[in-house]
Amino acid sequence: MGVFRYPLEVLNSDGTRVERLEAWVDSGASYTWVPGSLFHRLGHVSVVRRQFKLADGCVVERDMAQAPVRFEGQQLMTLCVFGDEGSEPLLGVVTVEEFALGIDPVNRRLVPMISMMLMTSHVHS
Repeated sequence: MGVFRYPLEVLNSDGTRVERLEAWVDSGASYTWVPGSLFHRLGHVSVVRRQFKLADGCVVERDMAQAPVRFEGQQLMTLCVFGDEGSEPLLGVVTVEEFALGIDPVNRRLVPMISMMLMTSHVHS
């Protein structure tokens, strides 16, 4: 479950409407999870449907969409889950890593990270 809450903004596709929320930063959640009604209000439509295992062991299937998300002064597209009504918003590790951030649970914050690439920095000709 979430370690701490973090402010997050989800935008419509052209960036003219914004929904602000406090999401749990959850190192156990792969994707960012937001109530489906919020996505519908912003005009997002599902592009894929995937299965998820919940903390209680149940497997559920949920819609997902690419959505512009903003926090830490940056805005990026990320794949988000259309969550159940009344469910808590989660900021998942895929989104955190896309923003080149890491989770510092002790100080309850997100910290800048240097992204890893599995290749050498030298170009071979």
